[in-house]
Amino acid sequence: MASKVSAAAQWNELGKLFYRKRDLYRMLWQGVHLETSFVASAKYGGPIAVVRDDRKLSKVGVSQTSKPVVRIFTSAGRLLSSFNWDEADRLFAFGWTDDEVLLCVDERGQVLPYSVFGELQQNQFSLGSEVAAVGIKECHIWGSGLVVLTNSNLLYAVTNLREPRVQCLSDPLIEHDNPPLCMTVIEPQFTMSGLLEVLLAVDGAILVVDADNVTTRSLVQGTIVRMAVAPSGQLLACFTRDGRLLVMSTSFSKILPEFGTKSSLPPEQLVWCGVDSVVLYWEEIALMVGPYGDWVKYTYDEPATLVPECDGVRILTRSRAEFLQRVPDSLVSIFGIGSFTPGALLYDALELFDAQSARANENLRLIGDKLGEAVEECIEAAGHEFDISLQRSLLRAASYGRTFLQGYPPNQVADMCKTLRVLNAVRAVEVGIPLSYAEYEEFTPRALVARLLSTHKHLLALRVSDLMGLPADRVLLHWATAKMQASSKLGDKEVLDLLLDKLSQCAGISWAQIAATAHRRGRPRLAAMLLDHEPCAAEQVPLLTSMGEDERALVKAIESGDTDLAYLAVFHLWRKCSFGEFVKLIDEHPQARDLFLAYCRRTDPELLKSYLFSVGATVRAADAIAKEAWKFNEKRFLEGGIVGPTEVNYQARLLDQAKDLYAKSKEHTLHREACECSSRLLKFQAEIEVNTKQRIYSGLSLHDTIRTCLVNNHQIFANKLKTDFKVSDKHFWWLKMGSLVRKHDWIGLENFAKEKKSPIGYEPFVRACIDGGAPVRETAKYIARLTDLTARAQFYSEVGMIHEAAEAQQQAQTSDTSYNKIQNLLSSWRAS
Repeated sequence: MASKVSAAAQWNELGKLFYRKRDLYRMLWQGVHLETSFVASAKYGGPIAVVRDDRKLSKVGVSQTSKPVVRIFTSAGRLLSSFNWDEADRLFAFGWTDDEVLLCVDERGQVLPYSVFGELQQNQFSLGSEVAAVGIKECHIWGSGLVVLTNSNLLYAVTNLREPRVQCLSDPLIEHDNPPLCMTVIEPQFTMSGLLEVLLAVDGAILVVDADNVTTRSLVQGTIVRMAVAPSGQLLACFTRDGRLLVMSTSFSKILPEFGTKSSLPPEQLVWCGVDSVVLYWEEIALMVGPYGDWVKYTYDEPATLVPECDGVRILTRSRAEFLQRVPDSLVSIFGIGSFTPGALLYDALELFDAQSARANENLRLIGDKLGEAVEECIEAAGHEFDISLQRSLLRAASYGRTFLQGYPPNQVADMCKTLRVLNAVRAVEVGIPLSYAEYEEFTPRALVARLLSTHKHLLALRVSDLMGLPADRVLLHWATAKMQASSKLGDKEVLDLLLDKLSQCAGISWAQIAATAHRRGRPRLAAMLLDHEPCAAEQVPLLTSMGEDERALVKAIESGDTDLAYLAVFHLWRKCSFGEFVKLIDEHPQARDLFLAYCRRTDPELLKSYLFSVGATVRAADAIAKEAWKFNEKRFLEGGIVGPTEVNYQARLLDQAKDLYAKSKEHTLHREACECSSRLLKFQAEIEVNTKQRIYSGLSLHDTIRTCLVNNHQIFANKLKTDFKVSDKHFWWLKMGSLVRKHDWIGLENFAKEKKSPIGYEPFVRACIDGGAPVRETAKYIARLTDLTARAQFYSEVGMIHEAAEAQQQAQTSDTSYNKIQNLLSSWRAS
């Protein structure tokens, strides 16, 4: 096991805290002169961009090209890419976004994003004509935005780089001859208002500028020349012109004791080391200052650049990369000199156990009921340790302690083993991502996989995804895209074979997404070939339509059996093609045609008619027109709507059209006659409404129209309807009798019954009077006219006329006796 003393030997004490500076890499880069260069490094051990700074005097002997060359390296100094700065305006500043895009800003406010491989991205934007007119004085770039201070002392910001919108912040009202000495920002996620706050150092004060206000803070005596906000956004470090270091809260409610550096020169860099200390860098000197005035000095024999991280500082020089950080509490607890914490005792117990010493049991007894705490401490310490042998020792100690615990989660040690396998793999010089455990936790495994993909470490990204339980499809898709890009000189079939060779056994791979990438890169034939391997039609069809493979998309959609997908393909054709082309195309695909017709029947009758006319389907067109006409009746009777004169005329015209179309077919005579009669009836109903000023007839059947006329005393119209539509006497008598009874017009009913002999007899009159509540005397008038004596007797009895009922019954019996005698005589005569 690794010695506890050797683990703590390189620590530096800063007050009550310990710090360690660990070598990360021997830098691989060549010809990098940090003293004359802009340097920007992405957070979390990300790539480093370097370009010559024309504003710094180059040392004699340093070669220069006519145009600046931006070089991008890994954190180990391995060159990833380089590109010439060919823009007309000078490169003013650059920095990395959270998506690891290098954002380059020229002196006129043009913002150009580049990938890790030096490829200019599409989402370029400008900070506006106002910035271009006056130029930039200061620029600050952070993970999700940027802010510039112009030469006219105005601030312009973009707080969301994915959807860049330039915003002019409040005017700080700074005089032109007294510009700010330095600038920094408090990112929106750290402010109470949720707005970006820009801090400007002016004479003896700090201006806090946001979109709405400018606030002056005068907490310090002296002129501030350097500022830095802590990673937590809660503290602000300031360096004054007279050499004092000040730390205060970003709310400016609290200020810590100042620290005098005795330096008349401001530091080249002022950065935070985590949230507990500040590092100042002058040429060849790095000074770390703690919260209580304690300090540690580090000297360098070559220029250096500081890169702040969430838990420390990376220090880059021409020859090496180092990481300065506060020693995590779990490591101090275990490896601190004279420590007797549960974690330290457990680590010692394993060491004694390996030496076969009985004292191992004594340590376990000393730990007692804090053994679970000791195990967790060893697991956490293993995560924070960079040395692989120490990682192994700490995890062995945790596993040793876990064997004496019941019910302890078994996966904690295994999970940390997985995490350390990932961290050790990406820290390797070949990869060059020196993540600490705290950075890894904040960065997340998913973001780490994205970084590996951006540098084309596909195999490692796939293994990390598999180990951490992340989906592999993103990695496979990126690999396929990169392979297509790198195989531009190969034919489509060769590229397809390459992709199939690697991906055919991968479950869940989206061939549609790969095909979409091929299409975007100008290889439509390859895209079509790739789509043949996509099993999901819902992925195939939209891409085929975007590629212009419209008929193929229609076929795929129909074959899928998905109605929604088929409609998508059909209406894509409808929007894209002329009407004639569309009709011709869907007629070749009956299922698509039927779906289109079903849609038209439900929502667009005019379109349905146009289609049917265009294909010569006159009978089907007539059906569609007639159905549209009947919808007006649905509006009246099912929806309670009122059909106006205009709609009635339109309905009649539709029926006339349907009649004319049905007339072209000998097999649809009945349909033609029905449309003709319906049209005539509609027109007659309109005439009645005009004359009677009653809008109650349109849409009624012939039966209901006559009855309504009779009920409303429009006898002339009722008679005309009877004549024009050849209504039988029986039907008409039934209607008129019913309407008179409904009105209780007994006199009118009597007169009507006397007009002529009733074609329906008089029993209906009797029944109607009884059901309609007619007086008995009125009902008796019609009972007396019944020829059937038995029926007459029954009805008299029903209305309570007992005497008349008995008399009628007697007459009926007498009649029956005479009838029987006659029948007997006839029978005898026939027998003789």
